[in-house]
Parts: sequence; C-alpha cells; structure tokens
Amino acid sequence: MSTSAPCPLLINGEWLRPAALTTSPVFNPSTGEVIGAVPLAGATEVDAAVQAAQAAFPAWADTPVVDRTRIMFRYRSLVEKHFDEIARTISREHGKTYAESRGDLFRGIEAIEYACGAPTLMMGDMVTNIARSVDCETTRYPLGVCAGITPFNFPAMIPLWMFPLALVTGNTFVLKPSERVPFTAIRLAELLMEAGLPKGVFNLVQGGKPAVDALLTHPLVKAVSFVGSTPIARYIHQTATAHGKRVQANGGAKNYVFVLPDSDVSKTVEGVMNAAFGCAGERCMAGSSVITVGNRGRHLMGELAAAAKALKVGRTDGEAQPDMGALITAAHRDRVLGLVESGLSAGAKLVADGRGVKVPDAPKGFYLGATVVEDVQPDMALAREEVFGPVLNVLHLDHLEDAIALANKSAYGNGAAIFTNSGKAAREFKHRVQCGMIGINIGVPASLAMFPFSGWNDSFFGDLHIQGKEGVWFYTQQKVTTTRWIAEGVGDVWRK
Repeated sequence: MSTSAPCPLLINGEWLRPAALTTSPVFNPSTGEVIGAVPLAGATEVDAAVQAAQAAFPAWADTPVVDRTRIMFRYRSLVEKHFDEIARTISREHGKTYAESRGDLFRGIEAIEYACGAPTLMMGDMVTNIARSVDCETTRYPLGVCAGITPFNFPAMIPLWMFPLALVTGNTFVLKPSERVPFTAIRLAELLMEAGLPKGVFNLVQGGKPAVDALLTHPLVKAVSFVGSTPIARYIHQTATAHGKRVQANGGAKNYVFVLPDSDVSKTVEGVMNAAFGCAGERCMAGSSVITVGNRGRHLMGELAAAAKALKVGRTDGEAQPDMGALITAAHRDRVLGLVESGLSAGAKLVADGRGVKVPDAPKGFYLGATVVEDVQPDMALAREEVFGPVLNVLHLDHLEDAIALANKSAYGNGAAIFTNSGKAAREFKHRVQCGMIGINIGVPASLAMFPFSGWNDSFFGDLHIQGKEGVWFYTQQKVTTTRWIAEGVGDVWRK
C-alpha cells in the first residue's frame, strides 16, 4: 500500500480516506524521514466502525465455529506467504532489526495457530445425571463487538494476540493500532479480507485519544483489550469498566534479572544482553535492571560492558542489518537520555556509553547505543521508572533475600528472571517474587500463545489476561443449561 497518501480506515469491508480528518506524520525511525500520515479518526468514524461490527455480529456468531476457523487457517497461510514483506514493513515503520521483526511476526503467527484450535477451545463441560434424571452442561457464547487498542512496539504480534481469538470465538472486532506504526496493521487487515472474512466482521480505525475514548464509551462495545503504558492502562480500565465493559489492560513494567554467583558467565551475559537490548529495550518484558547477588557482581561488569560496547547500531530499513536499531521517535529517545542523565547526576556510574552513537548514513535517525549504568540506587528514577530504551541499570546486593525484597517493592509485576545453577535458590525466587512471569536461566520469560501473558500489580488491570485459555474466557461468556427429562415411573409422572 502506498505511504504517500493518508492511511485508510477499514469500515464495513471498505477502505476509506475521510478527507476532513487531520493527520499525524509517520516516521521511519532509521532515517528520521516522514513516510506517511495517519488520519486522526474521531467519534463519527469509530461509531461507523462499531455499527458495522454490530450489524455483522448476528450472522458471524451463528456461523459454525469450524467455518470461522477455516477462514483463520487461510489467514495463517496468507500471513506466512507474505512473511518477508510484513517483516520489512515492521522494520521500516518501527526501527527494529529484520531479525526482531521476524520474531515479532512469528509470535503473532503462533497466536493465529492457537486460535485455529477454536473448535476444541470452545468446548464446554457436561455432567449427566447430576441429580436423578437431571443433566447439566456449560456452553460458551461470544460477547458481541470487541475492541483492541495496541502499542507501537510489536506492530504484528500484539494485534494478533487479540483479533484472531476474538473472531474465531464468534465476536466482531474493531482494531485501533498505534498511530506510530499503521502500515503493519493495514497489511494484516488486507490479508484478513483476502482470507474471506465477511464485511463488517473486522474493522480498522486509525487515530489518537479521541478514537480511543470513543471506543471506551461506545454502548455497543462489549470488551476492550489494551497493551501500553501503566498510566494509560489504568485509564483504559477505569473508563471502560465505568461504561460496563469487560477489560484486559496490560501496562508497563520494571523487570529484574537476578545474577547469582554460581551462574554460567557467558550464558548469563548472553541472556542479559538479549533481555536489556533486544528491540532496543522497547518492550514491557525488557530486563532493564540487573541485581547481582554476592561476589560475582564486580567481575560480571567487565563482561557486560564489553558486550554492550560491541553491539552495532544502525539503520534497519536496508539489507545490511545491525545488532540494534533506532528508537521510535526523537522525543522518546530524549526521554530515555533524560533518565540516564538523572541517574548519573545522582551518583550512578557509566560503564558503557551509547549516548554519542553515530550512524553515518542516517544522521537524522533516532539512535541511542547500548548503555550500561552501574551502582544504581533503588530510589533513583532510573531504578524505579520503566525506561523503555536500550539502558541497563545494575545494582549490587550481598544476599538473595535482599534482592527479592527490593524487587517486590516495585509497583510493577510483569516478569523477573534469575540466572543460577542452584535449584534451591531458583525455587525460592520462583515462589517469592511478586510478578506474573518467571524466568529461570531465561532472560525474557514472555509466554507462548497457549499460556496467558500474566502481568500482576500495576502491570495489569482486569481479571482475564491476554492469550491462552484466559483469552478464550475473556472473549466468551458461559451459559449453564440444566435439563430434566422424566422417565416413566421416575419422579412426578402425570397419571390419568
């Protein structure tokens, strides 16, 4: 699709470009150049999309689940057929490397594959003769119109966490992707239409806060899925639940990586590098804070600093691929730089400095090199706030008990990881750290599609998480049927 004209909206199966809407620029982070424009839809456009979804819902919900699933199987094949094209689009509009873009899309395909199990996932329970001549069964039904509001950092994976499962369970859907990365969502929607989805079942609106608010307050929207920062997740949850909607709102995080003295140094450094600097740190599962426990810490710093300094930073929109790409915008890069400066001003020590990184063939790109800051103190903003950039802060503590206590003071609760060869230490860590996803010798413990993305505390607002069985439960409601057929000579039988 051309990026010269404003991005279109998909409403009732038609691609529309409302001329009256103002637009916001879309950048290629690698070069800093404008590559397109997003129309900022408002309540009128959102209402049209929701009304189309509501009109399509009865027929779609009545479509046999195997037929809905066949469309999703065709969709998976189309996404795989265009895999390279979509991955290139992700790299161009997001700035992550091609390998990371492939990983983004591959994880999304896993979510489609999980949704293809809908005939089994939708099965209920039954007990016969639960009382004399009485049978009881549960069945699952779709909710109606569901909405997804997604962030910039995983343009393919996070939307695919949502709408495939919502659709195969019989709901209709309105997607509002981040205005920073519209083109991946558009291509995913085009392929969904090509797979044979009926008009109105899936709709796509672009825009900012007015579009979000219109979805949160629309009386026909039954459920809202969101991934983004904690302040916005809290706002989404409060606003949508106040309007009677089911909500799953995933927020930010501050994920700790514990390094114990008995850990394997090379494997630990490899895991920490991936956790801290993968996707330039722009992910809510980033392991941005390392806590070294015991006498390993100072020795590990030389290895971490060397590995960080060796990471090649550069543009990701061509054939030559670096180890790490740009951040999403200049403003976001400057915010991350401000957090680094605040830590240094408060007494932290810089051991790998990515602030002066230069990319000669892209001098206007939004770059920041891998940065490692040591002797960070728990009260520093760098230790408390989600950085969402390629910055690793390191704290040194003497005892595992102290490390667990420090991690549990965080308001967040997405994930935590430990590198150790001690089963005893790993078990204590697993049971006592207050977060939803645990990694043992795994730096990024993000769950696969068949398990829930299980954030706790201020990392999640709602009851049922995205992905896995909880995702199925979120997009469906149960009906319990109790049946009694009275046999001859049993119970109260009508007698002449």
